[in-house]
Amino acid sequence: MRYFDDFKQGDVHEYGLYDVTAEEIIGFAREFDPQPFHLDEAAASASLLGGLATSGWHTAAISMRLHCQHLLKDTSTIGSPGVPEMKWIKPVLKGFQVHLRTEIAMARGSQSRPGMGILELHTSMLNQHGTVLMTNRGITLMATRAASKDLRLYDPQAIARSPLWQKPQDILANPASADDNEGLLTGWLDDIVIGRTIDLGTHHFESAAITRFAAKWDPQLFHVDPEAARKSVYGGQTASGWHTAAVGMGRHVRTRQTYLDEGRRRGHPDTPRGPSPGFRDMKWLEPVFAGDTIHYYQTHAEKRRTSRPGWGMLMNHYEGINQHGRKVYEYMSSGLWPMRDKG
Repeated sequence: MRYFDDFKQGDVHEYGLYDVTAEEIIGFAREFDPQPFHLDEAAASASLLGGLATSGWHTAAISMRLHCQHLLKDTSTIGSPGVPEMKWIKPVLKGFQVHLRTEIAMARGSQSRPGMGILELHTSMLNQHGTVLMTNRGITLMATRAASKDLRLYDPQAIARSPLWQKPQDILANPASADDNEGLLTGWLDDIVIGRTIDLGTHHFESAAITRFAAKWDPQLFHVDPEAARKSVYGGQTASGWHTAAVGMGRHVRTRQTYLDEGRRRGHPDTPRGPSPGFRDMKWLEPVFAGDTIHYYQTHAEKRRTSRPGWGMLMNHYEGINQHGRKVYEYMSSGLWPMRDKG
């Protein structure tokens, strides 16, 4: 067993080999990111990605799997509070064989929780040609060798006293209530209203589904083993943060499709879709326990032109709210959107 004490700032680790297959790309996308350039070879070849490529969340899941199999294996890891930044630099295409290179950029003891250390990991994913495909800055929490068995991260009583989430005033709940010029109906960035919140619907996290996702992508005991989770710092089985985020992506894609379908019904033409270059400020604020129901929301935060003709960038703020009215996660994501005004 390795503890926080065994990881030193400046250490570099290179590890893992993972074969990316078309079958897995399509399978992950069907469940969590059903966009054409992740599902269909022809659509992918005609897209900005240039070929069948993993969802960014699939890329993140592969990275987490390799972390667990190598860097975090047989360690006292106790989870993560979030990811300050992830960049999807180049498409992860079918046929790639990928591995990770991780630098421990920071290692310090926690001042608020004796017995716990904080690691900041800077990770790159590379393919067999040495091309960097993804980079991220992530935070990992780990117990020290001298940690008390009573170390706890989750205090239900303290959480229960935290402020409840305030629902925004300007919110779209269904396509039928949208105006004809609503950007989600027309598909053009020009029409997107900044500050508007979109209701993405809910998802119930069942124990079996939590275990299934974690066994494949994030096999830490407090995710995969309900009995071990009860003895962990969380006191119960929790969903991987990547599971929470991937489900949210699925809710986003399917909700957006319902608006585009309504737009076509009203006579709007089809518009292309663009990929995302990454996200920032991912915060896993409260554990998502087996049995929790999360309500997902998306707020249009900012839009701008890009140097790519005909395309702009939309920044969205994503949130998940549990059945108690408390926020469990949030992040800022960017995505390429087509523009009617090519100037």
